[in-house]
Amino acid sequence: MTDLGNVAWPPAPIRTERLVLREPEARDRAAFVELLASPEVHTYLGGPRPRDELEREMPEVPERWPGSFVVDLDGVMIGQILLRRASEHRRPAAAGKADLGYLFLPGAWGFGYAAESCAAALDWFDGVLPGEPVVLATQTANVGSMRLAAKLGFTEVERYQAWDAEQWLGLRSPVTPSG
Repeated sequence: MTDLGNVAWPPAPIRTERLVLREPEARDRAAFVELLASPEVHTYLGGPRPRDELEREMPEVPERWPGSFVVDLDGVMIGQILLRRASEHRRPAAAGKADLGYLFLPGAWGFGYAAESCAAALDWFDGVLPGEPVVLATQTANVGSMRLAAKLGFTEVERYQAWDAEQWLGLRSPVTPSG
């Protein structure tokens, strides 16, 4: 995965009704460790990373690059949104397109935060890179992620086997600027 190219970064914080999407800060380090070490979060992502390894390797300010947003609820990180260029993807249909990913702490599940923040990140993306399609890959067994993909306007491009599970690749057609 590579960055998004020539986009101004960091953008001003993106505010939704309940959330703020912002650049990662040092105060988010513990939440990043929790997110990456959580067995629940990584059920469909190949399993969690060892907490002691994360504590040793995590930089003071984690994941600071264009397209990496912290999802902040009342001043506390509850998740992360990732928009990256899929330079080398397992599926040719995804190569070169922006790829949407997201991770949320289990305590934030079930409140619509993922839909709200992903929609805001996609709106931002449409503003800085108009006319570009976005892909999303998830395991078909991840019912919540499949529902979210549909809600965000992703349609199935293909299903394939990877990591010993059926995967789903969706495409969100580019939003064309009205003129």
